Amino acid sequence: MSPSSASNHKPGPLVLIVDDEPRIIRFIQVNLEMEGFRTIQARNGLEAVEQVRKQLPDLVLLDVMMPEMDGFETLRMIREIVNVPVIMLTVRNSEDDKVRGLDLGADDYITKPFSPRELVSRIKAVLRRVQPPAPADTAILKIDDYLSVDYNTGAVIVNGEKIKLRPTEFRLLRHLLENAGWTIPYGTLLSKVWGYEYKDDLVYLRLYINYLRKKIEPDPSHPRYIITERGIGYRFIDFRHSKSEEQEKK
Repeated sequence: MSPSSASNHKPGPLVLIVDDEPRIIRFIQVNLEMEGFRTIQARNGLEAVEQVRKQLPDLVLLDVMMPEMDGFETLRMIREIVNVPVIMLTVRNSEDDKVRGLDLGADDYITKPFSPRELVSRIKAVLRRVQPPAPADTAILKIDDYLSVDYNTGAVIVNGEKIKLRPTEFRLLRHLLENAGWTIPYGTLLSKVWGYEYKDDLVYLRLYINYLRKKIEPDPSHPRYIITERGIGYRFIDFRHSKSEEQEKK
């Protein structure tokens, strides 16, 4: 009996493994079930989309290099159905491939071959990130007349319009807001938002900073809120200090 089937325990997260190589599926299956995960499988992109519709897994492990329909196209179709966390698996370590996957909505990218320990660690990190953050003291945080953050819904209000953020985008923005006025080093942001395993993966941070700027900045090419301190990290403007000065003037 696998750990996930024990009746006295809460069922583990359901992971859909998508790969055209049976031995890879079996390797992943065995190691995940030893860690308490439940698994289902698909051998190609169309099967994967169907499994997502029927089973609503908690996370998808998606191979990039598959015949007929590759992982990128499969991811695009999955994203039209549901916002389930997706980790891409590939033999290619190209930054362009990683950027393409993340732009399409992937949550992580693992290069083959990988160790069971690395895979489990990455899965747990992604599942942690998609959990709703702890409630804030203030339901809606007003930065200024242009930008506010709704902690209840994970949305931002930009010039009166509510814009939904991805879970990771919201976690990144929240960490920047909680440290407004301070420059946060790259490695610290990666560790706090993605997990310690990601502390050197600057591609993730740069991409998500870019995503945030496109959603919240009046002019993303000349950021007003999220400032780059080159070679060090990122800083959100000290809006709280500015408000205090305005109140004192009044």
